[in-house]
Amino acid sequence: MTDSQKPAGDQSFIPPEARAKVRSGAVPIALAFGRLGITPNGLTVIGFGIAIVCAVLAGAEQWVLAGLLVVGGGVFDLFDGALARATGQVSKLGAFFDSTFDRWGEAVIYVGVVYGCARAGFELGVLMGALAMASAFLVSYARAKAENIGVRGDIGIADRTVRIVILTLGLIVTGLAGGVVPELERGSVWLASALGAIAVMATITVIQRILSVRSQVRAADAAATANQP
Repeated sequence: MTDSQKPAGDQSFIPPEARAKVRSGAVPIALAFGRLGITPNGLTVIGFGIAIVCAVLAGAEQWVLAGLLVVGGGVFDLFDGALARATGQVSKLGAFFDSTFDRWGEAVIYVGVVYGCARAGFELGVLMGALAMASAFLVSYARAKAENIGVRGDIGIADRTVRIVILTLGLIVTGLAGGVVPELERGSVWLASALGAIAVMATITVIQRILSVRSQVRAADAAATANQP
């Protein structure tokens, strides 16, 4: 199950109440897809396809269209989990598929953005895109490893939903501002700022998760020691 499908972690910029409303609103649409014969895993694959199209558009420097597809794909990602829960098809395999394709799709989008920056000769954008992708992956990795050892790992200011919002705004404003150029001007400023914000905020989130896991593990160890005869 992905960041967008579970309760939000502490300190996130998007409150749990807003996420809950979005998830509940996704149920009727998800059920409509189900009536068409599309399975939750099928919706997951379609969402991944949207990410590929988004990456192609970003690579072609179609920044506004890419941004619209990023947010569209982010919303579409709600449907697979909503359909699975509403129809009793929740499974470990489905959760694995969803999480894996989400990470894969996010990586593909960043690759498209980096390629678009490279085409335009915007070296800073290439660097910021690579840093954003690396930091984003560390956020997900830290959560996965935390949950693997039995503690909570979903806290932090920049989970996947927050990153999608920042990237969407960055891409759209970049296109409206005239696109990317080699210099730090026009849309280049906005894209570099969005990617930089993702990199910084994701790094902070990783640190938050590291500190949280350390605190939880130490508390559990202390409780175990106190309960020993």
